[in-house]
Amino acid sequence: MSVKSRLFGAVVVAFAGLVSPAIGMPSASAAPCPDVEVLFARGTFEPPGVGDTGQAFVDALRAKLGGKSVDVYPVNYPASLDFSTAAAGVIDASNKVRDVAATCPKTKMVLGGYSQGAAVMAYTTEDSIPAGFTLPPGITGPMAPEVANHVAAVALFGKPSSGFLQQVYTGAPPISVGDLYTGKTTDICIPDDPVCAPGGNDQAAHTQYAVNGLAGQAADYAASRLSGSGAGSQ
Repeated sequence: MSVKSRLFGAVVVAFAGLVSPAIGMPSASAAPCPDVEVLFARGTFEPPGVGDTGQAFVDALRAKLGGKSVDVYPVNYPASLDFSTAAAGVIDASNKVRDVAATCPKTKMVLGGYSQGAAVMAYTTEDSIPAGFTLPPGITGPMAPEVANHVAAVALFGKPSSGFLQQVYTGAPPISVGDLYTGKTTDICIPDDPVCAPGGNDQAAHTQYAVNGLAGQAADYAASRLSGSGAGSQ
């Protein structure tokens, strides 16, 4: 199956990914608040969990944070070609971000995603709604601006480009990161990856983020942001 087909499920978040549900769904957990909470959205067709790129990123980040406690939350969404359900990832991610911000205010979050998951996470951070878009019942708009204060870093791998989106879904708005998150985001794209790089022509490049050192590079970035943001346990 082509990379274009595998990433087709990402396009739904170009519309639905801009919004978060009106009411959060706090997780029932008696565990103490971690120093760091990593939320990662896997790519299309990867099994439930954080996926290969997400695991490489998490492993590298944990190694760089020393004794800090790190919890990992795999964003819950189908990651399939059924693009009508891909927005579930944005809803789940925004619920979790707001839950952590409210219940563990000293915990610093790192948001990440690969491929379709990068689209999910980018749109989770957005701060505006496309002109003319009618919000579904029960959804009020983007996450509150103050939530951004709890996010130390965002790491995106192979995020679909505007050109790629137009190939698979004409009229889809570009995937972008909200203004409150752009200064804390690393957006990594292999130059030959046709999903994220205009003119890229090596489909295999899209599968290399977990093994070519870029996950470690992103972990360096996130670790530096965490050091500067004063992550600390409750």
